[in-house]
Amino acid sequence: MTERLRIANGMVVDPEARTMTRADVLIEDGAVAAVEAGELLEAEARVYDARSCWVVPGLVDMHVHLREPGYEYKETVATGAAAAVAGGFTSIACMANTNPVNDNAAVTRFIVEQAAAAKHARVYPIGAVSVGLKGERLAEIGEMRRAGIVAVSDDGMPLMDAALMRHALEYATMFDLLLIAHEEDACLRAGGVMNEGLTSVRLGLKGSPAAAEELMIARDIALVELTGGRLHVAHVSTARAVAMIREARARGLAVSAEATPHHLMLTEDAVADYDTNAKMAPPLRTQADVDALRAGLADGTIDAIATDHAPHHADEKECEFERAANGIVGLETALGLALRLVADGVLDVPTLIARLTTGPARLLGLPAGTLAVGAPADVAVIDPERRWRVAARSFKSKSRNTPFDGWELTGKAVATFVGGTLVYEDRPAAAPLRVAS
Repeated sequence: MTERLRIANGMVVDPEARTMTRADVLIEDGAVAAVEAGELLEAEARVYDARSCWVVPGLVDMHVHLREPGYEYKETVATGAAAAVAGGFTSIACMANTNPVNDNAAVTRFIVEQAAAAKHARVYPIGAVSVGLKGERLAEIGEMRRAGIVAVSDDGMPLMDAALMRHALEYATMFDLLLIAHEEDACLRAGGVMNEGLTSVRLGLKGSPAAAEELMIARDIALVELTGGRLHVAHVSTARAVAMIREARARGLAVSAEATPHHLMLTEDAVADYDTNAKMAPPLRTQADVDALRAGLADGTIDAIATDHAPHHADEKECEFERAANGIVGLETALGLALRLVADGVLDVPTLIARLTTGPARLLGLPAGTLAVGAPADVAVIDPERRWRVAARSFKSKSRNTPFDGWELTGKAVATFVGGTLVYEDRPAAAPLRVAS
């Protein structure tokens, strides 16, 4: 018997056509069957009333850390996937820095199995470039591809060996995989814990210069030109880096990039009181860098907004700044923060949704980010007027490390559907699903 669900009365945002249209979305047997204005079909169907809300493709995050296996005290596949759907994300891609590292098919299969058991967001593993993330020899990329990886990355561990990076680009291309790079010259960073500048001098903290990121991007753009490979720059953070990526793309090179909500919202001033929750790699930069990132996001130089969701136990943040772990959790705050870009006039709504859906889905080759007929019925319902306060203690994630705790945000995912199944709802006043008469 056909199962039908009609998400009715919402404003449907189409990130590909860049349109917003009042319409209903009909879902049949877990797939999108139609998107039409007015009453959709007279056949019996359950109805979800999305009145006063946007109906968008489920959000896609191409850069998260789920910590399992090995660091389950920080996060698990299940808790990370639950945090994802609470933030409107229906597809997430998880990095390889687990223990053991996801550098072989067995670990890849384990992550896939854990995700299937969790029954929240769809989870796509990213395999390591090098064995053990050591940057010495290539991992078994082909075996991991067959087991389910969608990209390769040693994220967090820059590939300092240019010859290995060349071979990685060539080998990843053989399997039609994107290579995601943490672009940072470890020698130039030399223990820097924040952006190098006047603020680092005033605080007495060792800084990491913007050039540490920019030098590696320049090297890897040259290697893309040499190999014909596909390079994706993770969490880009400097104005010059954005300009370099823009120029490479203008020359027809396969270079893409992502920016995080925290690099789009915060500057190095966020660590002025030694707040370890604002410590990350790459570090928060200057206002000029934030402005350049926003411009790059608007003109398409930056393809995607990605959270770099990085859970840590409180003990790893409640210590001296130099010793604190890098990174913040982001799945549950990303949408509310990103909507500030609309309020600030940086992006219109369809473009913002594109950077959170079609952009990352296209880069990873995922069957996601669209409400086209026949696509999996992964849908987020967003209340753009919902005002809420970030409360880290209430996160679905196991970890609480965020500099945004207590912030007032406007706009929130109030319902998330994966394969047509309601997996998250936060609309206490909403009418329940009902059967149309």
